Formats: sequence, structure tokens, C-alpha cells
Amino acid sequence: MNVVSATDRLIAALDVPEAADAQTLVERIGDAVSFYKIGMELCMAPGFFDLLDWLRTQDKQVFVDLKFFDIPETVGRAVARLSKCGAQFCTVHGNQSIMMAAAQAKSNGMKVLAVTALTSLDRGDLDDLGFKCDVESLVLSRARRALAAGCDGVVSSGLEVERLRAEAPSELIVVTPGIRPVENTNEDQKRVMTPARALAAGADYLVVGRPIRDAADPRAAALAIQAEIASALPVAA
Repeated sequence: MNVVSATDRLIAALDVPEAADAQTLVERIGDAVSFYKIGMELCMAPGFFDLLDWLRTQDKQVFVDLKFFDIPETVGRAVARLSKCGAQFCTVHGNQSIMMAAAQAKSNGMKVLAVTALTSLDRGDLDDLGFKCDVESLVLSRARRALAAGCDGVVSSGLEVERLRAEAPSELIVVTPGIRPVENTNEDQKRVMTPARALAAGADYLVVGRPIRDAADPRAAALAIQAEIASALPVAA
């Protein structure tokens, strides 16, 4: 079982267009969040790696969510380079050889997480992509393959976490996006869950984007989610 402090379980997604916007948001949130995700949008902006370095100087943990998907050698080299930058997590897509290359290239304590099924996909989307199994079976199959390839964990909707915890090894790290403090919404995230429900299902980390980013007071929004996380966790004996 993974031991994660309560405050580290919340990963705030810096889904903003510019590195300066991300830095401003982090400063507004202050000590309410210790873990941040930086992804594709920011990677297209100048200063992506400067932002990563700055987050580390602020004693923040960093999840680099670029979902690497290319030939295995290219993915391995990218992961090796990223391992030197101080990130805690990175994500990969792909088949067994891609995941194996990423796992073999990681260093400096960085964890490789395999993407299972994006939370923006529903049953109809999976049919269009040619997946005829149910979503739970797809996620579990990919989790097994990820662990066999040497990955440290997976990114999975909270809706599939309970089955993962029942059937996958306890050392599997589960990072759950699509977290909403209240039952959702008409957004592009189709498979979502509240923080308390995701933790009860067995998630280790919760990724929260818009509910913090778009709040009138992002710090207050983050603190409210941290309070929900704390109340949902079992009390230590």
C-alpha cells in the first residue's frame, strides 16, 4: 500500500496558457497545495521547464503530464531527460514496448504512470476507437500490462479505481483525474467523481483543475478540497 500524506494527495492542474499565469495561480494558492500538474498546453508555451524549476524552488512536487506516445527509443530518451528535471511523475501512452522503454529510462525517483482510458471518453467513444470490452476491463488490462512493463502506476477515472484495488497489486499508484467537489456538470470530462468517493474507492492522488483554477478564490477552493480529503481518510490509530 502506498503511504501518501493527506496534503500531498491533491494535485492541482495548472491548465493555463502561459507559464506566468501558472506562477500567478500557484502564488495565489500558496501553501494550500504542495503538488502541481503541468501538461500539454503549458508545454507549448515559452518557459515550460523554467516553470518546472521554479515550482521545485517553491518546494512543490511536479507531475509532468505529457502522455508520451512515440517509438520506444524516443519515449525512453524523453523520459530519461525529464528524470533529470526533478519531476515526481510523468505519463505515457502506448503498447508494452513503449511502457517498458519509459520504465527502464526513468531515474532520480521519478515515477512513470500509464494512462488507461481518458476521463473524457465514454462508451460511445470507446466503440468508435474499436474497444469492444467494457471500460473497467480495459482499464484493468492496461493496469496489469503497465505493471508488467515496470511502470509505477496508472492514471484512472475514479469509476474504475475500486476494481483496480480489488484485482491489482497494492503497490500500484493510482492517480485519478476528473475530480469535482460536487456532482458534475456539463463539461468535457464524462467520467468524474467527488474527492471523497474517489478516495473511498482507493485513489492515491486526486487531480483537480477547473474547480480550483476558475474559483473566485483559488486558495479557498483548494483548502475546501483539502478539508474534504482529510475528512474522507481513515483516522490513524
